[in-house]
Amino acid sequence: MREEYQADLVEVGRLLVTMAEAVRAALRKATTALLTADLKAAEAVIERDADVDKIYEQVEIKVADTIARQAPVASDLRRVITALHISADLERMGDLAEHVAKTAARRHPSPAVPAELRPTFQQMADVSDRMAEKLITLLGKPDVALAAELESDDDAIDDAERHLFKIMLADDWPYGAETAIDGALLGRFYERYADHAVNIGEHVIYLVTGETPAVQN
Repeated sequence: MREEYQADLVEVGRLLVTMAEAVRAALRKATTALLTADLKAAEAVIERDADVDKIYEQVEIKVADTIARQAPVASDLRRVITALHISADLERMGDLAEHVAKTAARRHPSPAVPAELRPTFQQMADVSDRMAEKLITLLGKPDVALAAELESDDDAIDDAERHLFKIMLADDWPYGAETAIDGALLGRFYERYADHAVNIGEHVIYLVTGETPAVQN
């Protein structure tokens, strides 16, 4: 029975790593679509979001089956329930990457963001990618110190988002309200992507230490 339970955990862990790799690739491609007006890249992200959703469903089914067959308690139950929470955060990260891609597709053939904003969005994308890379590592090998680094990464995203608003709210902003609204929403998508990465880091810390994480909403 114990061997079956461990096999279940290995399978759930494999699915989570696959999800993390997928949402990292999705935001990378969505950013390319956003900054280069690449419609094919945007459409690829939109189409492949369903793959992330399917893996999420597989995790849900596997966790429910494991609980039903193994009736885990205490730390064992914590592990399977935490895996479910992590998969939910990863699913939302995939959705947010899709939102970026949909914005790029909607504005095509025009660029979705003006040249003045592109360096800031590239910065947000680079930090988000670094966070996603850390998640892949954490899900393969939990590490409290590495998980804690995600908080400072998230701070960098928040700083970049504030910089976006400073540019868009300036009196000499020349691109109109629609572009500013898109910019604000896009900034929010990257910010929320990072927040969900922090959530996962907190879940990993909880797994290792048993301390309740201060998960962001």
